[in-house]
Amino acid sequence: MSTVTVTIAIDDPTAPDVLDLLGEHLSDMYATSPAESVHALDPSALAAPGITFWTARDGTGVLLGCAALKELGPADGELKSMRTTAASRGQGVGAAMLAHVLGAAAARGIGTVHLETGTEGYFAPARRLYERAGFVESPPFADYVLDPHSVFYRLTLSAPTVPATGPRAAQPAS
Repeated sequence: MSTVTVTIAIDDPTAPDVLDLLGEHLSDMYATSPAESVHALDPSALAAPGITFWTARDGTGVLLGCAALKELGPADGELKSMRTTAASRGQGVGAAMLAHVLGAAAARGIGTVHLETGTEGYFAPARRLYERAGFVESPPFADYVLDPHSVFYRLTLSAPTVPATGPRAAQPAS
């Protein structure tokens, strides 16, 4: 596994390169899951109040991935729109993004981070990433309902920050 240096920062989900990545993300979600089981947010929803959207970029500004944190309540958040570019997969970008989002959640006093992902084989790498980070399967949360195409996870944050793993992450204040 090679590693890259990444900068993770709050960004605009409607930036042209981000729109391309989110478009790819939404297309893949609809190609692998029935429409009623797709819970990915579109760019305008990712720009809504209560959602913080980050991107990971290399030293030259090339987009490597994105992730968002949706506030569900004072002590609960939801990880949304985790995606890495095809070229950056296997380089630790997803792990760095996840660590950054979890660190930001902990710094905001969020005690539990939830997420929903797919059950199909396509989602196996994501499930492994979340499980390695300590997420455990849980019942549906917020407005979600049981769905054979969805699996739900939660992570209880016990420390003020979560250490970054994977690439060396230059993470400016968010």
